[in-house]
Amino acid sequence: MALNWPWALIALLAFPLLLGFRWWTRRRRRREAVTISSVTLIRAALPGRSLWRRRIPIWLFAVGLVVLGTGAARPHASIPVPSNAATILLAIDVSGSMCSTDVQPNRLTVAQNAARDFIKAQKGTRIGLVTFSGIAGLLVAPTIEQKPLLDAIDTLRTSRGTAIGLAILASIDAIAEINPNVAPTGIDMAGDNPSSGNDSGEYQPETIVVLTDGRNTHGVTPETAAAEAAARHIRVYTIGFGTTEPSAMVCSRDQISGDPMRPEGRGFGGGGFGRFQQIDEGTLKEVAQTTGGDYFHAVDAKELNEVMQDLPNTIVLQREFVEITVWFALVGALLIATAVALAQWWNRSFT
Repeated sequence: MALNWPWALIALLAFPLLLGFRWWTRRRRRREAVTISSVTLIRAALPGRSLWRRRIPIWLFAVGLVVLGTGAARPHASIPVPSNAATILLAIDVSGSMCSTDVQPNRLTVAQNAARDFIKAQKGTRIGLVTFSGIAGLLVAPTIEQKPLLDAIDTLRTSRGTAIGLAILASIDAIAEINPNVAPTGIDMAGDNPSSGNDSGEYQPETIVVLTDGRNTHGVTPETAAAEAAARHIRVYTIGFGTTEPSAMVCSRDQISGDPMRPEGRGFGGGGFGRFQQIDEGTLKEVAQTTGGDYFHAVDAKELNEVMQDLPNTIVLQREFVEITVWFALVGALLIATAVALAQWWNRSFT
C-alpha cells in the first residue's frame, strides 16, 4: 500500500491525545470522589458496569480515529485488474510460412479464425491489432468496437520476413498512445534495468500477445524488444503455432500480397513445398520470461483456440494501484458510530 499524502498522518496524533484526555478525566473523577464523599456513596449504591463495557466504546472510537487519519493520507493499494479493464495488443505473424498446410487449410486461415473467436469473446475489452512480416505496423488502434477488428482480420496478407521484435516495439508504441504512464520506444529506459524483469509484480493494464510460426529474420531482436517491454512493466505472451513437419505452402489469392516472396514462396496456390521455418521456441520463451508473461505452443486449430480462449484468465492477474480512501472513511465512520452507540446504550441507566 502507498500513500499520496503521507504528511496527513499527523492526524493520527488524535489517538494519543484521546488517551491523554481519558487519563486526565479519570484522575479528576478520583479526586472528586475523595472530596465529595456523598457522591461516592451514591455511585457505590448504583449497579456497576463491567470493565469491558467501559473500555470497548473508547477503544472502538480510538481505532476509528486511526483509520480515518490513515484515510486522510489517501492510501493506494495494488489490486487485480478485471479482464474487461485491460487492453490487449494482438500481434499476428503474416510471414510467407503462414501459408504452410501442416494445419489445414493453412496456418493463416486457422490463425484468422482463432483471432475472430477471441475478439468476439472479449466484450468490453479494448483490443488492438498489429501485423508483422518483414516489417510491423499497427493495423487497428486499441478499441472496444469489434467490427473494425474483425474487418481487419479478413484483410490479412502474407509477405516476406518475420520481424517479431519490431512487432513488440510497434505494440509498445500503440500502448504509449493510450497510457501516459508508458513511454514510447524512443525513450531511453536504461535506468530501469529492464534485464532484471519486473520483480515488484506490478504491471501496466496493457498486455501484448504475439502469435508466430517462425523465428525473427528482420529488425531488432525479440530479446531487445522484450527488454523494452519489461522496462515499461508490460507483459508479453508468446504463442508458437504450427508443427515441425515441412508441408505444402498453399494460400488463396486474397491471402497473398504483391510481394513475390521468391525465397519462401514457391508453390503458393499450387501445392508446392516452400522452405520450412521452425518455431524459435527458445526465444519466445525468453521473451515471455523477461516480461513476466507466458509461452504457449499450439500445433493445430483446436490447441490454438484453447490457448486464445484461456488467455483472459491469465491476463486478469495484472495488478494496478487504485485509491482506497473511501473504504478507510467508511470503516472509520462505522467504528466511531458503533462506539458512540454502545456508549449511549450501556450508559442509559446512569443518565
